[in-house]
Amino acid sequence: MDRQQEFVLRTVEERDVRFVRLWFTDVLGSLKSVAVAPAELEAAFTEGIGFDGSTIEGLARVVESDMLVRPDPSTFAVLPWRGGPDGRQGTARMFCDVLTPDGEPAGQDPRFVLKRTLAKAAEAGFAFYTHPEIEFYLFEKDLDSQGVPIPVDQAGYFDHVPAGVAHDFRREAITMLEALGISVEYSHHENGPGQNEIDLRYADALSTADNIMTFRTVVKEVAYSQGMQASFMPRPLAGLPGSGMHTHLSLFSGESNAFHADGAEYQLSTTGRSFIAGLLRHAREITAVTNQWVNSYKRLWGGSEAPSYVSWGHNNRSALVRVPMYKPSKGQSTRVEYRALDPATNPYLAFALMLAAGLKGVEEGLELPPGAEDDVWSLTDAERRALGIEPLPGSLAEAVAVMEGSELVAETLGEGVFDFFLRNKRAEWDDYRREITPFERRRYLPLL
Repeated sequence: MDRQQEFVLRTVEERDVRFVRLWFTDVLGSLKSVAVAPAELEAAFTEGIGFDGSTIEGLARVVESDMLVRPDPSTFAVLPWRGGPDGRQGTARMFCDVLTPDGEPAGQDPRFVLKRTLAKAAEAGFAFYTHPEIEFYLFEKDLDSQGVPIPVDQAGYFDHVPAGVAHDFRREAITMLEALGISVEYSHHENGPGQNEIDLRYADALSTADNIMTFRTVVKEVAYSQGMQASFMPRPLAGLPGSGMHTHLSLFSGESNAFHADGAEYQLSTTGRSFIAGLLRHAREITAVTNQWVNSYKRLWGGSEAPSYVSWGHNNRSALVRVPMYKPSKGQSTRVEYRALDPATNPYLAFALMLAAGLKGVEEGLELPPGAEDDVWSLTDAERRALGIEPLPGSLAEAVAVMEGSELVAETLGEGVFDFFLRNKRAEWDDYRREITPFERRRYLPLL
């Protein structure tokens, strides 16, 4: 037994932890959980805990349903919303790796998909770091008379609202996140009424993906405790901004930022430029995963600051990929920002595909095309075509069709995840096409 496992067992005993929740994620990014008694932990570390994988979205077929989850002791944390005021008799959690009955990693486990891609980056001498800016809405628990959610306030970007519920919410949510070992960099009110943003501090991509899954749980728990409802839906309200998860990316080689080069344009190295070129080349192929819901395209093509076209720029918020400004004395902070992600994505799969696309650009030495200096939305279609700027897919159906022909996505996700994802998203689109929306009734009933 290693030191991390010993630390977990000792902490569970010293803090009188009564239940340990083993967390893992299905292919669509939904958190799954099984609680075990402390007496079962040692066996869980060595042998894993069995479950029926065929009942979890995308993990296994019925004929191969037996699977195991084995906890990762490095992710141990006591849940601050459980247990007594002294922190005892509580509940802890650990993220798990999903295994086959013979102890091998399950190819359909999203966490393993990311681990496998990170291992490929490590073979090339790189470590991958990410920093997400997570937006979400806070709504009252009850809907209005039309069945539409009601924002908890009417504030806007960076607004300071005296005695505002969002202040209290963010303070409690951040306190809980930090109690779980998740560092927060910034928080503020966003553009939409009831819309908030909390930014997590830079970390390696696997830790960040685990942190995002924890973040979504904490936000919903705190909202519920305060009589509100939190939503990570990409665009929950018509006419108001959607919620994104702009994510900053960088590669490190040892202690050095591989994206930084003194004296280069924007201080961006050849590696950084080729990484962006890879992201741009494969952006349309990975969009079905980075924006995996029918509703995701209401955000991408709904105006505001969501990126709709495959372009890059320096400090240009209409671009898909942005090279942010940074303090000249901090070369280690050179990075790129991918702006298409929404907060309802599966972070393990999204990070794996962004890394794979960028690495492909580095491996092939792709040249970065000229950056977009103008507001991409304000250009005409002809101007965008002349500049070689392609649109992102306009719907989930289009995104799935593009993904289906992508060797990069198939190779990165693996056959099982790739096939399941395509089937699931086609089914979602078919369900959506059969639905009669309030828009259609408003528009057509008086006319037809």
